[in-house]
Amino acid sequence: MSGEHDFWARRRAGVAAEAKAEQDAVEAKVLAEEHAALEELSEAEMLAELDLPNPDTMVQGDDFSVFMAKAVPDQLRRRALRTLWRSNPVLANVDMLVDYGEDFTDAALAVENIQTAYQVGKGMLKHVEEMARQAEELENPTIVEEPEHEESVDDEILSAEAEESPQIEDDAPEQIAALDEEEAYATPVPRRMKFRIEEHA
Repeated sequence: MSGEHDFWARRRAGVAAEAKAEQDAVEAKVLAEEHAALEELSEAEMLAELDLPNPDTMVQGDDFSVFMAKAVPDQLRRRALRTLWRSNPVLANVDMLVDYGEDFTDAALAVENIQTAYQVGKGMLKHVEEMARQAEELENPTIVEEPEHEESVDDEILSAEAEESPQIEDDAPEQIAALDEEEAYATPVPRRMKFRIEEHA
């Protein structure tokens, strides 16, 4: 019995939810049509059509709740709320309500007429210019011709150094290499552990 009761309870709740959704859809459609008709009018005609005061001329103590109705377009509602924030000092003071609302800049410590050497895009510009230069070098390779005088001077210096330095024959690396080869091919000597047990009488 309880199962049937739960089924019909869920069924009634589902039918009620469907009816409410249909009603909300109809109301939203009607409201959208009203807003579309109001948006075609000017602001003065819109205020006269809705019998609302000009939100820019309202002061503290006036009734701003009339702008919270569903029939009021969003633009008029926002204008009224902006006027409300400006007119009421309690609402205009947003200290401790906004994260990072305080002034964290160093304006008090900064020097007047301070200038920075940073330029936007300068680093990227250098990179692009370097890439263009490299591409141009690849397209038009230039052969750098060194003067013959410098080559002759270098050859003379090298030949003079070769004549002055005596040639010393070093046979040590060959001997070390031969020893390494002999050690590598030598067979390892087998080793065995020997134990001695001393008997005490």
